[in-house]
Amino acid sequence: MITAVAYVLLLSEDIHWQIAAAGSVVICALVHLALGGNGGSSTRVQANAGFRKPAEPRDIVKLVQIDEDGEPVKEWYIMGQTSLLIGKSNPMQEVEIDLADSEYASLISSVHAVLNRVNQEWFIEDNDSASGTGVRAASRSTAMKLQSGEPCRINSGDLLYIANTRLLVK
Repeated sequence: MITAVAYVLLLSEDIHWQIAAAGSVVICALVHLALGGNGGSSTRVQANAGFRKPAEPRDIVKLVQIDEDGEPVKEWYIMGQTSLLIGKSNPMQEVEIDLADSEYASLISSVHAVLNRVNQEWFIEDNDSASGTGVRAASRSTAMKLQSGEPCRINSGDLLYIANTRLLVK
């Protein structure tokens, strides 16, 4: 019945009625599917069968510099930021994650790496540093060295290596 009314409205010359009819057809189809309608087929198909909604990534709130024993040395709260430079601040260049006073500062470039947030995901990218940047995913036992200029997604629990300085992602 609703489909017949929508069809008559679609034949109308008034564009407003045509838009209303098209919207009605779409809404009816969605309601039909939501209520388990399957277009007359005798086989019932479960909506989203085989597909799971991806787990929501835990928000990254801060980076924690840790020492050789895994003890925290320094923290940077990054929630709400979109782009952060990692390296060593100097009169010519200021960085947000300043590792100038770290134990391995001599191995860290002025602008060693950059963190970028896109939507709700964070990425790290090596900035052609001399000593390299690495990421050890929380689920892995070994770190992966990054290629300069190639972003790598990071998650809470991952360990970042800026030369030999370790930053825990929390």
